[in-house]
Amino acid sequence: QVQLVESGGGLVQAGGSLRLSCAASGRTFSSYAMGWFRQAPGKEREFVVATSRSGTSTYYTDSVKGRFTISRDNAKNTAYLQMNSLKPEDTAVYYCAARLSYVSNTYYRDGYAYWGQGTQVTVSS
Repeated sequence: QVQLVESGGGLVQAGGSLRLSCAASGRTFSSYAMGWFRQAPGKEREFVVATSRSGTSTYYTDSVKGRFTISRDNAKNTAYLQMNSLKPEDTAVYYCAARLSYVSNTYYRDGYAYWGQGTQVTVSS
C-alpha cells in the first residue's frame, strides 16, 4: 500500500503559477504510476495528467497541455505538478493518485487505487 499527501495549493491570480507536491509513504514509490485529477465545485472529478513509474512517459489532458508539467523524484517518494499560466477554470480540488504498475514506461488515465486527500487551488480573475 501507499499513502499520499498533497500540498502546495492556494490562491493565485490568473496567469500565476503553483507547484503541487504529492508525498508518498512506503519504500516502493517507484512501483507506482502516478496521476493528478481535479474536481471543481458541482462537477465530476476529471483526469488532468499521468506519468509512468519511471517518469519517462506522460499524458496530459488537452486543457492543460503546455501549461502544466508533471514530474516525480523517486528518491524522494514525491510527485509534482507544476502549474503555470493558471486560469480561473483551473480552480478545483486537486488530487494525486497512485496505481501499481508492472511496466516502467506506461501511464494510466484511470484505475487508480490510492488517493490523497486533495489540495485546493483557487485562481482569481
